[in-house]
Amino acid sequence: MISQSFTRAIRHPASGYVQGINDLVTPFLVVFLSEYFEGDIDNWSMSDLSPDTISNVEADCYCCLSKLLDGMQDHYTFAQPGIQRLVFKLKELVTRIDAAPEPVSRHLEDQGLDFLQFAFRWFNCLLIREWSDKLQKFDFQELVMFLQNLPTENWTHQELEMVLSRAFMWHTMFNNSPSHLIS
Repeated sequence: MISQSFTRAIRHPASGYVQGINDLVTPFLVVFLSEYFEGDIDNWSMSDLSPDTISNVEADCYCCLSKLLDGMQDHYTFAQPGIQRLVFKLKELVTRIDAAPEPVSRHLEDQGLDFLQFAFRWFNCLLIREWSDKLQKFDFQELVMFLQNLPTENWTHQELEMVLSRAFMWHTMFNNSPSHLIS
């Protein structure tokens, strides 16, 4: 199967291939393949599909990936300035929202961990979630390991709904009000 991220890189030479684009294809691939398979994804086999079906799935994935990336082109160009801006905004947002007696942003800073060291990958792969209480108990090494490998494999629908509802709430509160981010 030709990689949709490789195909997109060829068709968009200004950005080329950037690490993380292939991760964005995976959810589309699973959704489109689920039309042809039942049961556990570990039991799916591409050899059970016809070449035409595989081509159609590839085309659908490519189309969805292209549409998704059209809205965030500067995330996947040289130096990835869009992601750099988002990481800075995240740091400002976490500092503003988590104003507990000991904010997690201060703990990260005390440990010498910059948001860019973990959040870049989150934005690159469109994953984000905060664990303030848990993070404040970790040292530098534990912070890096945890934030680069978030334990999402056992998330329930309820946990996903909570993450999405919080993200929507914060987006609504802060997206069109940049002055809220000023400390």
